[in-house]
Amino acid sequence: MNKTELKEFLDEKVVQYNNPKFIESDPIQIPHQFSKKEDIEIAGFLTATIAWGNRKSIIKNANRLMHLMDNSPYEFVLNHTESELEKLMFFVHRTFNGDDCIQFIKSLKNIYINHSGLESLFVKHAKKDSLQTAISKFKEVFFEKEHLTRTQKHVSDPLKNSAAKRINMYLRWMVRQDNAGVDFGVWKNLSPSQLSCPLDVHSGNVARKLGLLKRKQNDSKALLELDTALRKLDKQDPVKYDFALFSLGVYEEF
Repeated sequence: MNKTELKEFLDEKVVQYNNPKFIESDPIQIPHQFSKKEDIEIAGFLTATIAWGNRKSIIKNANRLMHLMDNSPYEFVLNHTESELEKLMFFVHRTFNGDDCIQFIKSLKNIYINHSGLESLFVKHAKKDSLQTAISKFKEVFFEKEHLTRTQKHVSDPLKNSAAKRINMYLRWMVRQDNAGVDFGVWKNLSPSQLSCPLDVHSGNVARKLGLLKRKQNDSKALLELDTALRKLDKQDPVKYDFALFSLGVYEEF
C-alpha cells in the first residue's frame, strides 16, 4: 500500500472500531460509569494502571476496586480513613497488590491537595508535540512522598526507555476529543496532537506489518518512530489510529 491507500485503510478501521461498541469489551468501560471529571480521571488512572493481561480479568478487578472505594473514587481519595484504606489490603491484580493500591490512593490525594489535580500536573510539564516528559515528571511527583520502592514499577517512565503503554492509553482517554463517545476529552488544556499511541504487542505487530514501524522492541524509541509515522497520517489526532492498530490485531488477527 502507498501512503494514500494506507491512510484510507486505517481511516476506515478507525470508523469501524471507534464507536460505543468498543466500550463493551474494553477497560475504558470503568471510567464510563462516572460523570464527574475527577471520578472519571481517577477511575481511569487506576483502571489503566492494572490494564495488562486478560481483559475480562482487568474489568472484573477494576470494578472490584471501584466497589472498595464505595463507587466514589474522588471522595474516597480525598477523605478516606485509615480503616477504609485497610479494605484495600486484600486487593490484587497480577503483581499489583494491596500495598501498591494504598500507596496509589495516598499519592493521588497528595496530587489533588498539593498539585491542583492530575490534569494540572501533566499540563505543567507538557511539551508542544509530546507528553512523554510530562509522564516522567508525573512519576517523580507521584512518588515524592514516602513509599514502598516496589510500587514504583507500576508507573512507567518514557525517559528510561519505556513505551509507557498504559499511561499513554490513559492520556488518550482523558485528552482525546472523541465525537464517537469512547474517549472522554475531559482534559481541555491538552491537545490530542500531543498524545502518543499506546504501543503494545497487538498495535506493534500490526504497525510493523503495515510498514509504520521497523524497530523490533516495543520501547520508547519504537514509540517515537510510530508517533512520527502516525502524525504524517493525521497531525491533529494521531492516536485515533490506536483503534485501528489494536483492533486489527485483537479482533481480526491481522
